[in-house]
Amino acid sequence: MITGEIKSQIDQIWNTFWTGGISNTITIVEQLTYLIFIKDLDETETRNERMAKRLNKAFTPIFGKDQQHFRWKNLKEMDVAERHNIFNNSVDGIFPFIRSLGKEKSLFSTYMKDASFGINKAATLDQVMEKLERVDMSKQDMKGDIYEYLLSKLEGGGTAGQFRTPRHIIKLMVEMMQPTLEDTICDPSVGTAGFLVAAKEYIDKHYSITDLDKHSVHINKQMFNGTEFDATMLRIASMNLFLHGVEEPNIIDVDAVSKDNTISDAYTLILANPPFKGTIDKESIAPGLSNVTKTTKTELLFLALMLRQLKKGGRAAVIVPDGVLFGSGKAFKSIRSEIVKNHKLDGVVSLPSGVFQPYSGVSTAILLFTKTDNGGTDKVWFYDMKADGKSLDQKRNLIVDESIFNEFAFAKDLTPEKLAQLAQAHDNFNLPQVLDHYRYIKSDYFAKMHDANGELLHVQDVPSNLGFDDFLDGTCTHDYSDRTSQSFLVPVKEIKANDWDLSINRYKEIVYEEIEYDAPKVILNRINEMNKEREGLIKSLYKDM
Repeated sequence: MITGEIKSQIDQIWNTFWTGGISNTITIVEQLTYLIFIKDLDETETRNERMAKRLNKAFTPIFGKDQQHFRWKNLKEMDVAERHNIFNNSVDGIFPFIRSLGKEKSLFSTYMKDASFGINKAATLDQVMEKLERVDMSKQDMKGDIYEYLLSKLEGGGTAGQFRTPRHIIKLMVEMMQPTLEDTICDPSVGTAGFLVAAKEYIDKHYSITDLDKHSVHINKQMFNGTEFDATMLRIASMNLFLHGVEEPNIIDVDAVSKDNTISDAYTLILANPPFKGTIDKESIAPGLSNVTKTTKTELLFLALMLRQLKKGGRAAVIVPDGVLFGSGKAFKSIRSEIVKNHKLDGVVSLPSGVFQPYSGVSTAILLFTKTDNGGTDKVWFYDMKADGKSLDQKRNLIVDESIFNEFAFAKDLTPEKLAQLAQAHDNFNLPQVLDHYRYIKSDYFAKMHDANGELLHVQDVPSNLGFDDFLDGTCTHDYSDRTSQSFLVPVKEIKANDWDLSINRYKEIVYEEIEYDAPKVILNRINEMNKEREGLIKSLYKDM
């Protein structure tokens, strides 16, 4: 989220639009989004130029020789009237250039075809660009926070439970799923494409340029998919992915859970945070979804949709409100039993209730599952995340060292000093352990050190053969049968016996500290002594009057 100076700067830009005669909130959001995109295009071009020079490698520029005047760094130096003419030119100006960026007939070009300039006064454009130039967007999460803040100004924003997922939670989910170059990834509630962008960043970081080049067609045309029916979000998602090197993202304009969405058995990985609440007309629901869970609640229908859209063997990491985990209605039980009984539920990570502050205090969890069509759940891993590295109030301030917060996914590569800091920070930052425990339980090492219930075995072997060199201290020796800990396993039989309840509180054991009280007679004597002392003080006050 944005607070303080950045929030004030965005509010000033908003007021500049108003004083310039633009009061429609959607128009302001769209125009500001276009300006941020234009600024980002120039920054992306500059990064590509530097990388090409450093690696002595050719690259395809965004701006041609005759389009250099469209670059932000050149636009901001122009005369006010000249700059406004470039924006206003509907034939050879900057907006026709933006619309031409995507491949012909691509979805990107489809969503950008209606992009048009809507700032009539040259002075207003000048003031907005000048103020936008002062906004520090160097931090990766800042643009997403700004988008979220802008969208919150739209009438009814957030009423369907659509809140932007914090970047570090997205990063955790992506790291747990470990996307590969063979994956076809989807977010059926794509929003600003935060999950897809994070997956692209993961792939860029973990694969060589040679490997990326070999898979360039797949990356640009098939790998990244999503559905969204909001026109503004469609454009933002498309622009966001384009800026991250995806030329033709498949962001489809459709209501994901409606009968208009017919996609099935298409994806190997789904990453999502679908709306927390909301309903859809029965007549509009895709028939196949109702066969899995007969409901109009979107949070349940999205889970049924994901099972339909995943290929066999496909995996998913999805955020759900806690009600999905323990709801007693037939529809709630049916979707939980479907995932556990007919597929493979790998884990449930309970998130702190303040993760979505200041937009919502709703309690949520991450469901991790694999589509199998023939079951496979023998035990389910539960993790009780108590702290995510930020304060859980509306301010959401960072409460751990920033370098640790940003590098938690690469914990094993940290220096001994940083690892010591990481261990000390656990009470305020559980994400490194969440990721490490999940990877360990999914690895071949787990069965060497633990029985089926997660209890630690006595093993005689060298540490390197047991995973000690691959995981953080304490991960390999943790007792995963201990339900008083944050991380434990539950057998599927117990889950079935509890009506498929997946809430962590159903299985977690709480150790209560025993408090000893004095005998009643001792307490009464103490009260009598206090009464005598009080009466004595009252008498002494009367004497002094």
